[in-house]
Amino acid sequence: MKKISTPFLLVFLLIQSVGADAPSAWEELVRSRGSVSSYPLAVQELLKDDLYFTAIPYLKEYLSSNNKRVSKGVDSLIDRVVTQVGVRQFEVLPNSILARTNADTIQYILAKKLFRSGKYQEALRKLNGTIERDHPAKPFALQLEGSIFALMGKEKSAVAAFQNCIAESKKQMNSASSENRLRQLSINRDYCIVGIPRAEFAGRSYEDASLSYLELSKDSYVWPEVLFEEAWNSFYLKDYNRTLGKLVTYKAPIMRFVFNPEVEVLQALTYMELCLFDDARSVVDGFYETYQERSLAVKRFLKKYGKNYKYFYLLAKSKRDGKEGGNSLLNQLLDSVLKDAAFLELVESFNIGRDEIEKVKAIRNPRMRKVFISNLRESLLLQRDLIGAYVRKSLHLAMDQLDKSFEGMTYIKLEVLGRAKQKLYFASESESRSRGNVRYIKRNEKQYFWTFNGEFWADELGDYVFSLKSECGL
Repeated sequence: MKKISTPFLLVFLLIQSVGADAPSAWEELVRSRGSVSSYPLAVQELLKDDLYFTAIPYLKEYLSSNNKRVSKGVDSLIDRVVTQVGVRQFEVLPNSILARTNADTIQYILAKKLFRSGKYQEALRKLNGTIERDHPAKPFALQLEGSIFALMGKEKSAVAAFQNCIAESKKQMNSASSENRLRQLSINRDYCIVGIPRAEFAGRSYEDASLSYLELSKDSYVWPEVLFEEAWNSFYLKDYNRTLGKLVTYKAPIMRFVFNPEVEVLQALTYMELCLFDDARSVVDGFYETYQERSLAVKRFLKKYGKNYKYFYLLAKSKRDGKEGGNSLLNQLLDSVLKDAAFLELVESFNIGRDEIEKVKAIRNPRMRKVFISNLRESLLLQRDLIGAYVRKSLHLAMDQLDKSFEGMTYIKLEVLGRAKQKLYFASESESRSRGNVRYIKRNEKQYFWTFNGEFWADELGDYVFSLKSECGL
């Protein structure tokens, strides 16, 4: 990280610019001759003018230069800045530096890092008792806690954590200070709502999960990805017609931005379980035709641009502006990224930082303006690269997902061939081969019935059910 310095002359000019009745914080800066120890006081003054991104380099330098834990006052400043700019600006710092502060937001970041490295117990210890209720980071900490319990197979603890998360998110939504903060809390609440059926699914409580998934509103950012999970839950319940109904929703025009090749894998697998082998083969063949060549082109593209984060940022920006390249798969992947909640949060934080530019440019003292512009530029360039890195990572993950889906399709293709041959020996010409009947549809007390006439109505999305008869007994 680049060394930041605040020369004595600059501090003196700062005093001049605010007049004779300058706050004691600036007087302390003069006495300290611009040393790193004065940075918290400078940050305190910057935050009075909402210059959060401009303050970031000072906080990072202060943490990096300290060999011991910082004061509670600095913890409070860090909390305020991280809450406004997002956690990713500080996630890039080494754990050894982050450990020098007890700020609740940083404890959450450390817990996330431990979680990602598979150190679940350590992550829970970091979360438990360190982040106070009503703190801005608490809803997100509870969501992380629930996810950890779910992965550890502790279903009841996971559900309890997610229920607390929903309550805490709703409470803080009532007093959210900005649209950005309200959106973050809303998305966090929704991830906790679906965290409950995810934990139930992991615990093989499929009937409970089927009902719990219905608690998520269809206008949620999270809802499109959850349809696929509901389809898997129905598959494990052997309700194959409902699985196919969930999956057909992704063909609705409003859902075309969603990229999940496993949707087609599950569709083919479901047809195979119903012994509808022609349908299964059709899905497999269509999958290869759609993705095989296009995926190779995207892989070449990713290899060409490597870790050029600026390029990937500009690529996403260009797509947001309505410009597209020739590869339809790449365009679909970018559409999917642009709708992603984490991407939206990164971009919103970047826009908040850019709003500071005009404030800093308006500073009359040229030397003070130059230093603050340099600080702000450093933070914004990192935010730009964080966006680019996220876009790049999302594209690579999509390619990994495609590779696994190709493997799944290959298995299904071979399995269908084997089962179809076996079925020939037991085929009965007298059996009816009609394609559908309402008596094959199952539903619970939260589900209603109406016919599908080919249209995709917004209030019906995700409620479709096929009425196919299994041909396995023919």
